[in-house]
Amino acid sequence: MISRRKLLGALALTTAAAVTAACGASSTGTGSGSASATDVKLRMTVWTSNEDQLKLFNAIGAAYRAEHPEISSITFESLPFADYNTTLTTQIAGGNAPDLAWMGDLSKDLIASDALVGLTDKLKATDGWKYDDLEDSATKEFSKDGTLYAYPFSNSPYALYVNTDLLAKAGQKIDPKTLTWDQVAAAGSAVHAKTGKAGFVIRDFDYTAWNTLATVWTGFGASAWSADGKTCTFNSPEMQKAFTFLHDAAFKTKAMPGPGTKADFFAGDAAFTVAQVSRASLLTGSFKFGLYPLPAGPAGKYAVLGQAGVGVLAASKHQAQATDFLAYLTNPVNTEKLAQFFPPPRKSLLTGAKLAANNKVLSAAQLQEAVIDQLPNAVTLPNHTSPAEIAQKGKTALDALWKPDADIPAVLNSVCTAIQPILAK
Repeated sequence: MISRRKLLGALALTTAAAVTAACGASSTGTGSGSASATDVKLRMTVWTSNEDQLKLFNAIGAAYRAEHPEISSITFESLPFADYNTTLTTQIAGGNAPDLAWMGDLSKDLIASDALVGLTDKLKATDGWKYDDLEDSATKEFSKDGTLYAYPFSNSPYALYVNTDLLAKAGQKIDPKTLTWDQVAAAGSAVHAKTGKAGFVIRDFDYTAWNTLATVWTGFGASAWSADGKTCTFNSPEMQKAFTFLHDAAFKTKAMPGPGTKADFFAGDAAFTVAQVSRASLLTGSFKFGLYPLPAGPAGKYAVLGQAGVGVLAASKHQAQATDFLAYLTNPVNTEKLAQFFPPPRKSLLTGAKLAANNKVLSAAQLQEAVIDQLPNAVTLPNHTSPAEIAQKGKTALDALWKPDADIPAVLNSVCTAIQPILAK
């Protein structure tokens, strides 16, 4: 794992080198960022390995290249999601930065270290791009001092997927309009007892990526840290209630698979899963399903948003070409194509009918209820500078929670002991 101090130092050096190279290049040469460069090879890192998504990206890249003969190739480099941040930061620090990159919780560090190219002026100046069509709430996470540094290409509230065939086999019924987490746990426990399948699964959690549990604890009125990001609140009464619920589900009621047990909802192995709408592409039609907003918690109804942005690295050898391609990739026409997988930030496309136009799995009604109606009040997953360090120290402390006789308050106190020094930096 690269420490934040080393990462920011490396990013600062690579950014400075890129700026120096750009300033030293001839206005008609092929130096860094030169608009007249030829035989330009662009590389963009992504974390998807979905064939349909990559096929669409490659098609958009091919269309762009047809109009720009100076671009000899555009490669979409798929990195494993679990190692994405580490791999990307290692590439940057090692002088092998991609030209463009997807980013999630790494965005704060990249923006803070001036490792991204500002996009606002370019996007506003691009004919037909329609910058004013962007939702302000969607751009907030990727902006600083009025400048957008990453286009928020995916703005997907987490939703509850339901395997209605498994519920029927277990004699369980739910009312999605009044559904609570307690009811999900009860139905999930019954499904496990009667079918041997799992109850509910928090997608990508796997007892490691604890930030995904915000899709549950937000419903209990809990948060990982204070609004200003400086104070750990893992040891709050609300968080204790949330983790007591999760601990009981794993060890008492068996409503959730315990540590070391894998259950893939999309393979038919669980009754419920919490995941983003983009995961609907994993549904194969092997069982009947429902898609609904997240269940209510003790604090009431809520929504949690997972965002991903795409930006141009300051260390890119072809900043101008990479920025121009980003503008093309995210123009209204291509954004509408990408919307079948990634809910866009454009107000003109944020209707269930628009999102369903190219979606082969979900209906307009499902998308309206689970995505569009949830966006206005959704909170984002926990995001902070030093995400890798916080994630690792938080996981190490939380590991003690995942045993039957865990002292939940003591473990949550230990999480704050571990991450508070990082938050206070």
